[in-house]
Amino acid sequence: MNYLTNLFSDKDPAEDYKTKRVAGKQHSILITGGAGFLGSRLCSRYIDLGYRVICLDNLSTGRMTNIARLLNHPRFSFVKHDVTRPVQLPRRVSMIFNMACPASPPKYQADPIHTMKTNVQGALNLLDLAMEHGARILQASTSEVYGDPEMSPQQESYHGNVNTVGPRSCYDEGKRAAETIFHDYRDYHGADIRIARIFNAYGPGMDPTDGRVVSNFITQALQNKPITVYGDGSQTRSFCFLDDMVDGLMSLMHCEEDRGDPINIGNPDEFTVAELAGLVLSQTGSCSDLSFRALPQDDPRRRRPDISTARRALGWSPKVSLRQGLMETIPYFEAEISSVSANSFAPQMVQ
Repeated sequence: MNYLTNLFSDKDPAEDYKTKRVAGKQHSILITGGAGFLGSRLCSRYIDLGYRVICLDNLSTGRMTNIARLLNHPRFSFVKHDVTRPVQLPRRVSMIFNMACPASPPKYQADPIHTMKTNVQGALNLLDLAMEHGARILQASTSEVYGDPEMSPQQESYHGNVNTVGPRSCYDEGKRAAETIFHDYRDYHGADIRIARIFNAYGPGMDPTDGRVVSNFITQALQNKPITVYGDGSQTRSFCFLDDMVDGLMSLMHCEEDRGDPINIGNPDEFTVAELAGLVLSQTGSCSDLSFRALPQDDPRRRRPDISTARRALGWSPKVSLRQGLMETIPYFEAEISSVSANSFAPQMVQ
């Protein structure tokens, strides 16, 4: 029984993991970027499943509020550290999730050199750590490796259409380089690797100011401010709800077959940016207008994953529709906005 089959059955999913522990010991897991949006949910999942979790984050974009409920837990440890420097741990780990790196354009473009170092030097440091510990390691890659794609949906075999010297290149090329490093460690050193190409994750826990399109639209709509749409709104995205994404990442990590080649993890339902704006307006009851601006350089025109590999190899596919996911996400943003001054939520204007 694979992870996803177990997850959606009536059986407690923790039971399957408990049977796979080393006799008398609990597995320990390192999650870099563990105070971030996806990383913090992974931390919570594994704590709830009975694992020891080491959360490592430099807090450049991660938030301590994301892991607040875990800080006093006896099986949780937080380490403030930057993966561009070698990593030393207080205990051995059997699995490593490399989730470190800002994922929104305003954040990763703010310091492009450090973004590239995080992706490249961070990958090298964590692969060396994985070899030292005999640990399986998962690289959080991205749909951005496909650039502005000339084919849709994007299959893992597609090599992409990426500008190496554009404003997004530090992230796009950094993630592509990290995939190469992971592949070479597998081939030359026998590293046990996994590579997940993540497509547009969203949900509760997002930083309302991170500049991604879902957070921008929701925060603007809730404040009845103009919703900023780049271009004419016809560019498409495929949005994957937080819990579906985490299920996919965990399924890939725990797959016992050799899964070293990249696998798309995302929702193949494709929406235009204008359609997303319409859904947000409808669900928030906002009176916001749409404000159209010039499309940023290298902004992808289409984004839709082919997830046939994930379905076949992992038994995974997303369950939550965009409409349902927004219904679960909007109340989170309402609470965030009500807790501080509305002026704190001016979105950074890149999607």
